[in-house]
Amino acid sequence: MTLSIETPALLFSATSLILLAYTNRFLTIAQIIRSLKKSYEDNHNKSILLEIKNLNLRLTLIRYMQLFGVMCLFLSVFAMLLLYIGQETIGIYIFGASLLSLLISLGISFWEISISVIALRVHLKDLTNDIK
Repeated sequence: MTLSIETPALLFSATSLILLAYTNRFLTIAQIIRSLKKSYEDNHNKSILLEIKNLNLRLTLIRYMQLFGVMCLFLSVFAMLLLYIGQETIGIYIFGASLLSLLISLGISFWEISISVIALRVHLKDLTNDIK
């Protein structure tokens, strides 16, 4: 199997966009947590604590999504360096590790989105009960 130096470079744009999306999710959740914390300090509602716990899990997942996304980018650049200096076999394995990192990042992203959807459905359930 041969691998050209351009192949790992293909991951740059995709990984950069994914990392930007992850960062936006992180910032949005951080803002929501700050707001909920202030709300909890005002009226010690237990449901707010449960929401904050859920969001804390999501923050942890986003941190791992970002970690594996950055590792994907790093390994991709390292694979390009290895290909450039003529170490094709090692470069192929490093590029494979880069793809695995991206796959793990996307899998964790799916998990985080699933948690988000479940939380939103809980809120919507309250509304649909009011409609009936």
